[in-house]
Amino acid sequence: MRFNLPAALLATTMLCLPATAHAQAMTAEEAADLRAELAALKAQVNTLEARLDAAEAKPAPAPAPVPPTAAPAPSVTAKPATEIAWKGAPEIKTADGWSFKPRGRMQLDVTSIDTPPGVTDARGGVGTEFRRLFLGVEGKIPGGFGYRVEADFANSSVELTDVYMTYGTGPLTITAGHHKPFWSLDELTSDLFTTLLERAAFTQAFGFERRVGLSAQYKGKALLVQGGVFGDNANDLISDTNNAVSFDGRVIWMPKFGDTQLHLGGSGHWRNINDAPAVRYSPRPFIHTTNARLVDTGTFNATSERGLGLEAAALAGPFHVAGEAFWQTARRPGLADPTFFGGYAEVGYVLTRGDARVYKDGAFDRLAPSRPINAGGPGAIEINARYDYLDLNDAGIVGGRQRTIGVSLVWAPISYVRLIANYGRLTFDDAAIGTPTGDRDYSADAFGLRTQIDF
Repeated sequence: MRFNLPAALLATTMLCLPATAHAQAMTAEEAADLRAELAALKAQVNTLEARLDAAEAKPAPAPAPVPPTAAPAPSVTAKPATEIAWKGAPEIKTADGWSFKPRGRMQLDVTSIDTPPGVTDARGGVGTEFRRLFLGVEGKIPGGFGYRVEADFANSSVELTDVYMTYGTGPLTITAGHHKPFWSLDELTSDLFTTLLERAAFTQAFGFERRVGLSAQYKGKALLVQGGVFGDNANDLISDTNNAVSFDGRVIWMPKFGDTQLHLGGSGHWRNINDAPAVRYSPRPFIHTTNARLVDTGTFNATSERGLGLEAAALAGPFHVAGEAFWQTARRPGLADPTFFGGYAEVGYVLTRGDARVYKDGAFDRLAPSRPINAGGPGAIEINARYDYLDLNDAGIVGGRQRTIGVSLVWAPISYVRLIANYGRLTFDDAAIGTPTGDRDYSADAFGLRTQIDF
């Protein structure tokens, strides 16, 4: 409610007049003064009312506008300085190109070989061994460099395996150090992924092993070219007289037609033995726990050797086939040069649904189950059969012939654990070790079981 301000002020003024003003009549002069005062007071009241009306009519100032909240920027997760992934072991990577990963493998074998009495030594029965116990590290360095350092600690000894550096920023890679020369599909497939406990007999007989060298590899979409110059195995190079040198190369055509992967190629090897002109070709019989070499050329003089290999394989879904042939010739001054031969043919099938053997960069790779046991599946199960042949008889050297029919069952419950059971029926002609009655043509049975883990 709003009061009439002039009336209120007038009433207040009248109350405030001296009491005598009510007691007697005012003179004309007093009345004139009173009227003047009342007029002045009324003018002041009118001024106050005008100001009050103006204040009430003026709209309240709008509040200062609040700047709109800026739309949140899209969430962008910055690449962390360090990433840690898991590939059987932690792999550490940095944004600027460094990486580091420990690596290793353990293979525990239980094997046996049954030969005619008197052929094998005390280790010819059931044997147990740590076939391999690798420990090492690998990684990358900014600028296209990489490295791997690894050693085998099995059987109370230490032997260098892969010890090398690499450089490559495109399809060409240079490798320097202790690594495998370029021989054979079976040899260049890691022992983690082979179908049997041991590789083909010719890869053992002809001394396929890691050597110190410098090599290059070109990898295109369907072409792989590898080559290098090598000395000898790091342990053998301890000898001052060992200055052997070899040149090794391999060419692979690896096209893919739909779901079918093909592998066709060949390899060449030439080695100058130099100051230690002697060679020996002698594999173990299907298993590694026995010392017996049932086919063996013995040591003979040779100044050089040359090898030629052919390779073929195909993978289609769960099915694969593979085969190789290799000829090794040793040069003997003043004598005929013997040429020895080895080869194999293999077929395999992965029984578990959705699984298949893997091919990568000119070799077979890991059998990884699509339904591992930790996800409620059966893992991956593979069966394989192989016929293996080795002939070490030629040019007057009688090292013997070995034929093997082998079968295997492979179970990978998870990607980094593998169990292999294999059986081999071996037949020998002109064996290096005869029976007590002098018979050098006989048969043997071998069995092996491997438990394997890698990271």
